Amino acid sequence: MKSATIIMVGLFLAGGASAQTSEKSWNFDGEKAGSPPAGFRFARTGSGAQGRWVVKAEAGAPSGANVLAQLDQDDTDNRFPVAVVDGVKVKDVRVSVRCKAVSGKVDEACGLVFRYVDENNYYITRANALEDNVRLYKVEKGSRRQLASWSGKVAPGAWHTLVAEAKADHLKVTWNGQKIMEVKDATFGQAGTVGVWTKADSVTYFDDLTVLGQ
Repeated sequence: MKSATIIMVGLFLAGGASAQTSEKSWNFDGEKAGSPPAGFRFARTGSGAQGRWVVKAEAGAPSGANVLAQLDQDDTDNRFPVAVVDGVKVKDVRVSVRCKAVSGKVDEACGLVFRYVDENNYYITRANALEDNVRLYKVEKGSRRQLASWSGKVAPGAWHTLVAEAKADHLKVTWNGQKIMEVKDATFGQAGTVGVWTKADSVTYFDDLTVLGQ
């Protein structure tokens, strides 16, 4: 099984016009364990060490073999490592990931970024196993502002499904199949890339990253 697949989907819009929508997914099973995955670039919002992003063999991975892992445990509180996809630029988008919070004393977080411009400008939704909540933020000029929050169980050491959707200024978050947040925000109306995110000393595993957008 290849680690990334692409499906082209034709969508018909009002008035008979059509738009080409692409679906692309990464399961990391075709990547070499111990190395960063191909097709990604890495950054860090805030301060502290850069993240250490590598493909890791993991028994019980949703895709069957490998995951993308953030392994650096620098506990700087204002530290947000990100891994984003190269070559993807979408505005109206649905992005999903399977994630597992493995460890962390400051945070046990897994997150999705979308409409990502750079490490200081993007939307982020994240789940935190220490706080038992999922939140939606915008990061603008390096400053994080909360847009919405949901309280509920985020079990550590278990696989979860996190989904973010953006259409025009309408943002929606789904957690384990349940819609939990829906807001409007027009800060980032342009196309951007997508990726995954952690905080502080979180060791987090990600699998089956999928993006559908145009």
